[in-house]
Amino acid sequence: MSTTTRLILSSALASVMAAGLVAPAAAQSKEKCYGIAKAGQNDCGNLSGTHSCAGQSKVDNAPDEWKYVAKGSCKDLKGMTADEAKAAMTMKK
Repeated sequence: MSTTTRLILSSALASVMAAGLVAPAAAQSKEKCYGIAKAGQNDCGNLSGTHSCAGQSKVDNAPDEWKYVAKGSCKDLKGMTADEAKAAMTMKK
């Protein structure tokens, strides 16, 4: 296989993984944990839809911001599931 072919194939695989079509093993051992991210340190998006990019949280421990943590450790970190975070946000209104 030529270097060009290998480069094209590895590039295609990286694109598929980035699109979320193939879940890497590391991602399968993680879960979203809401309400624990420090300002600017969220991993992605939020429940209220005000942004979709990592690092855009404005305050510490916002209930709608999340970070990836090791599966099963969210409760130990005093975090919430997505459903719990939605309920917490509804109660604040």
